[in-house]
Amino acid sequence: MKDEAEQIGEVDVNGIMRMLPHRYPFLMIDKVVEIVPGESAVGVKCVTVAEPHFQGHFPGQPIMPGVLIIEAMAQTAATMVVYTLGEQAMDKLVYFMSIDNCRFRKPVVPGDVLRIHVAKIQSRGPVWKFEGKARVNDAVVAEAAFAAMLVDR
Repeated sequence: MKDEAEQIGEVDVNGIMRMLPHRYPFLMIDKVVEIVPGESAVGVKCVTVAEPHFQGHFPGQPIMPGVLIIEAMAQTAATMVVYTLGEQAMDKLVYFMSIDNCRFRKPVVPGDVLRIHVAKIQSRGPVWKFEGKARVNDAVVAEAAFAAMLVDR
């Protein structure tokens, strides 16, 4: 049996782009610093003022749109699913099915580093359910429960 340190993985941005179809400007995570296969993951998003959504949300007071924080949660979860399934996930996409109990606690602004924690609640066949929390400096800025499904490309 592997010890816990051997079970924890990490994926850089190039690995994420091999696993997910998302690209700039819609790739919402820079790396995944911790993956416990089939269980949880921690993604990181370094928020910069150069991102295109800040041109209109909001001029003079840039705030990261909440839906993009939730998308970062989904991409972190999708990376964990693909990492977990390996070859079984080839030629598959991970689609959102639902978002529940979503709460936004604090604004996210340029210069913030989001740490996105996702944990599997349940998986049955191609459907996976998660809880997600996004934090900046250990303060929860957003949280949600969501479900996703693996589908053929």
